[in-house]
Amino acid sequence: MSLTISVASGKGGTGKTLVATALTRILADQCPLIIDTDVEEPNAALFLPVSNLQVEPVHRLLPVIDDDMCTYCGICAEVCEFGALTVLPQQVLVFPELCHSCGACAGLCPERAISEENSLIGQVETGSINGMGQLVAGRLNIGESLSPPVIKAAKKKQAGADLTIIDCPPGTTCPMIEAVRDSDYCLLVTEPTPFGKHDLALALEACKLLGVEAGIIINRWQGEDNGIIDLAERFGTPILGYIPFSFELAKAYAQGQDPLKAMPELGGVLERVFRQIKESRS
Repeated sequence: MSLTISVASGKGGTGKTLVATALTRILADQCPLIIDTDVEEPNAALFLPVSNLQVEPVHRLLPVIDDDMCTYCGICAEVCEFGALTVLPQQVLVFPELCHSCGACAGLCPERAISEENSLIGQVETGSINGMGQLVAGRLNIGESLSPPVIKAAKKKQAGADLTIIDCPPGTTCPMIEAVRDSDYCLLVTEPTPFGKHDLALALEACKLLGVEAGIIINRWQGEDNGIIDLAERFGTPILGYIPFSFELAKAYAQGQDPLKAMPELGGVLERVFRQIKESRS
């Protein structure tokens, strides 16, 4: 049975990529596929020995107006929910940064004056992790604003994988939703701070909305939970593990070193977390 675990967080900087990449290391014997869907700043490859990197372009469709056929009726602008088209008396303005490539304007144009063309927005990078499996990373081009198409392209690479770990973008907006969608389990990484609690609540709501089972791991643990445990109980979500605060771990991680060497007990924490996830799925 295949298993997809998304590693997410309500805010950035909680240790989400640390957990995702360290989990990949301790599960190396299962040849996992890790997908970095934080496409605005993918960094999982910095912490894993990746080689044989291959790159594929990612495009999205943008509307193109045929001025000879257009009657400037305004229907395209009316049906666009994102304000990506504006119809003037003798011109249709297209704003690519607002377009969501839904195809409504082209499909509903009565004169068939709108076609769609590919626009390059990013790329998907695929490589081997020496002795540990494979890595797929989406990378959004600078200046592009819509990351879900690149996230979708990256996730398509998981077809056939027995174990997939998805390193999600931070927050609880569209990119995180797209990354977590269709996961078997979402591991939410948080920190015991007021900000951590606030954003964890949003992430738990997102998982509930998606119908994805979730568990919590608390990073930088120093004995004070600042309401995280009460929040978990309120949502009925288990706390699967605690990663103690460690200056040595932070230093090693900042230098791109193997965190399991800086904190050997981290491997045991994540092994127990993975075992609990597997048990919850049986």
